[in-house]
Parts: sequence; C-alpha cells; structure tokens
Amino acid sequence: MLKKDRISELPDSLICDILTHLSTKKVVSTSVLSTRWRNIWLWVPNVELNSKTFPNVNAFVKFGDRFFDPIRVSCIQKLELTLNPKARTLDDDESYFTSWIEAAIKRKIHHLDVRLSKVSLRKKPLRLYSCDTLVYLRLYQVVLADAEFVSLPCLNTMYLDKNWYPREATLEKLISSCPVLKNLKIVASDLDTKVFRVHSRSLKTISIKRGRIVLPQYNNVPGVVIDAPLLRRLSIDDRKSESFVVKNLESHAKLDIYLSFGLGEMTISSFTFRLICRYSELEPLPQFCYMSDLCVAVHPTKLKQLETFLESCPNLKSLFLVQLGSYNYNPEVPSEEMNQEGLPSVPQCLLSSLQLVRFKVPITGVAGEMKLVNYFLKNSTVLKKLILRLDSRSAKDEILKELFEIPRGSTECELVIL
Repeated sequence: MLKKDRISELPDSLICDILTHLSTKKVVSTSVLSTRWRNIWLWVPNVELNSKTFPNVNAFVKFGDRFFDPIRVSCIQKLELTLNPKARTLDDDESYFTSWIEAAIKRKIHHLDVRLSKVSLRKKPLRLYSCDTLVYLRLYQVVLADAEFVSLPCLNTMYLDKNWYPREATLEKLISSCPVLKNLKIVASDLDTKVFRVHSRSLKTISIKRGRIVLPQYNNVPGVVIDAPLLRRLSIDDRKSESFVVKNLESHAKLDIYLSFGLGEMTISSFTFRLICRYSELEPLPQFCYMSDLCVAVHPTKLKQLETFLESCPNLKSLFLVQLGSYNYNPEVPSEEMNQEGLPSVPQCLLSSLQLVRFKVPITGVAGEMKLVNYFLKNSTVLKKLILRLDSRSAKDEILKELFEIPRGSTECELVIL
C-alpha cells in the first residue's frame, strides 16, 4: 500500500516557504515529482541564477525568461544573479538580463545580488536607481549608467564591489539618495581613480577598500571625502588615495584605518602619523574620547609624533605598537627627537587609563626602541602590563638588564618578555 503524500496536500504558499531553504537547482528538480509540483518552483520567492551552471547561453536565457515572466505577479524576496563573460548571445545583446532585473523590481524584490564579471550594460541601463522595496543591494563589476533621479527609500545595506561609474557624481548621488542606508561597503576597481564622496545622514558603518592601481598612468588618485554625522564605525584599507577628508565625525565612532601609501601593510602607517602631526601644527586634532584600543605603526625615532596623537585619545586602554624596524635608521646617529632629554607633557591616557602596551614586532635593543619602552614604563601611572618580544639576534642579557633598571610609573606594572 502506497503511503499518502502529505507534503503535496500542503497549500502552495507553505510549500514555497519550505523550498526557500533549498538551492535553486534542487527546487527546480521537484518539478518532476508529479503534475502537482510541475510549476511550483516558479513561485518560490528566492532564486540563484548562475550562467555557469547551464550547458549554454540559450538554456540560461530560456530558464530566466520563464521564471521572470512579466505576467506573473508573485513577489521575489531574494535574487542572486551571476553572469559570466561567456553568457552572451550571438549579437552581444544583453537585453534579457535587464528585463529580468526590471521584472524583479516590479515583483517587489528585497534582496538583490548582481555579479556581472565585467559585462557592460551600457546599451540598456538597469533600472536599479528606482525601487521602493529594495533593502539589500550588492553589485559586482557592473558598469553603472549615469542617473538624474535615484529613489531607493528602503535600502539599508549596499555593497559596491569593483564597479565602474561614469562620473564621480554618480556614486555620490547613489549613496545620498538612500535615506535609511545604514551599512555601506565600497571596493574600488583597479582602474578607478575617481574621488569617492560619501554624503549621508543615516549611515552607521562605512568600509572602503582601494588596492594598488595597476597601470602607471593611473597613479594619482584624489582620495575620499566622507560626511556622515551618525557614523559609528569607519574602516579604511587604502593603498593609493592621496587624501582622506572626514567631516562631522562623532567622537565615539570606531576607526579602523589601514593606509599604506606605498609603505607596506600596517594599521596606521608612520607616514600617516607624520601627516597627522603636521596637521596638528595648524590646528588641534579632534578628540577621540571613546577610543579604547589603538594599533599603530611607529618609527622608533618618532616618539614625539606618537605622543601628539595620544593626546587626542584621553581614554585609551590598550596600545599595540608595530615598529617599522630599526633598520630604517642608523643607531649611531640619533635623531633630534631622540636627543631630547624630556617631553613637555604626558598624554592624559598615560596618567589615567592606559593599562596595556604591547610591542608586536621583536625589539633588537637599539636606542630608539629602548627609548619607547622607557617612555611608557616611566610615564604610565596605571599601566598593568607591558609586553615585549626580543629579537633572536639581540644581546638579550644586556637588554634585560637595561629593562629591569627602568623606573616604573605604575607599581602594578608587569613586564612580560616573550
């Protein structure tokens, strides 16, 4: 006796909810179960379409045209669409793709992820600039058309990965026209030299990444301008921009700054610190009152610059120092800063909040490194732990003797040597 098929007795809406937890390939395979299941997959609100999973472009287009039939009125919650360069018709016509996007917008799409693999859609621009229901948008290697009007009233998260913009104003308008946008991530293409202007009264998190420009004629990149007064977290990983301007930043925002400017990988480079200190000679640096942890690359001879920045972090609790290496200077010729007997003041954080200092790169015992160690041990009155790692080539006995002779500003400080 055959068992009764209870699943088939469920209403279509409930079956579609169940099928949303399966891959599109498995969802479509249910169409062969019975006549009852033949067309149910067409009503599933989530779909993943990748042209690589089809035997040829005609099969891909035929499948997409059937799913995005404009006559159908069911809603689409999530669409992940990947189009590789081989998914081209003979006449290089990509109108089928734009019609799918337009159909998804009409069917009140919430989540849209488009990956085009350098396919140009300039012939017929997408209607991505106007969608009343879109909440999440990711675009990868899309050539965006210029837009005079943008309306994305519900967009909360936007991820722009290696796209091309006809003008600087295109990106600026796209971002500023999203009134509830909270999360923004931008990854620049290798050939993009435009200024990234981010103006938003709603953004809470921003992540910007720009790698090295591969062609020499694109060496000069103007930079980034950010004006987001509600920003809570800003992450910058940039290898090429010449400048960053951040306006109206709240004091409690968290900053993850990774600027190399050709000097290699680091959290905040020594060169960046020199620029900060030059700026501080013109006007006071902003106060980062809520900053508790800081990782910074600092040259052993630039103690004064480090002190200048620490004065803007009155509540800093943990400091991680990444030195650029003593090989960058001659230890027999101390710099002017290293010759100074004392500094005019001690940053507030050393007197009231700094509890941990860690040197993340092994020290060799040269004068500049020992001066940094001496500075924190002597002036940090609430320091609980200072962690060092000695270089295997260093004179360990001499370094240890010098370390334990340094006077401590904090009676609770533990010196840990790895």
